[in-house]
Amino acid sequence: QVQLVESGGGLVQTGASLRLSCVVSGRTFSRFAMGWFRQAPGEEREFVAAISRSGGTTYYGGSAGGRFTISKDNAKTTVFLQMNSLKPEDTAVYFCAADLTSSGSSDAADYEYWGQGTQVTVSS
Repeated sequence: QVQLVESGGGLVQTGASLRLSCVVSGRTFSRFAMGWFRQAPGEEREFVAAISRSGGTTYYGGSAGGRFTISKDNAKTTVFLQMNSLKPEDTAVYFCAADLTSSGSSDAADYEYWGQGTQVTVSS
């Protein structure tokens, strides 16, 4: 049973930083490409960032805007999303996802496993 547990969300002011973490258990972590998505109320799920199995290749959606960095620690079976210069429009539930079949994808349909999400709220 693969489990993904996110943490690190919270309420911050505009311009602040947060680092989200997602711990994966239940299967060899190094086999997964990992992704972060977000969903705001009334909006569709949006791709934020992805990272390949080795961690050597990263991909970002337009929302990341050079402010977000995804990284992966295979020894800790954890994927991180460092978010800087946060804006109110970054407010959303952030989900991590694990993908066994691709090298990293912006398509949510490619991911087999999902966490429950962590809320990020940015006040103006």
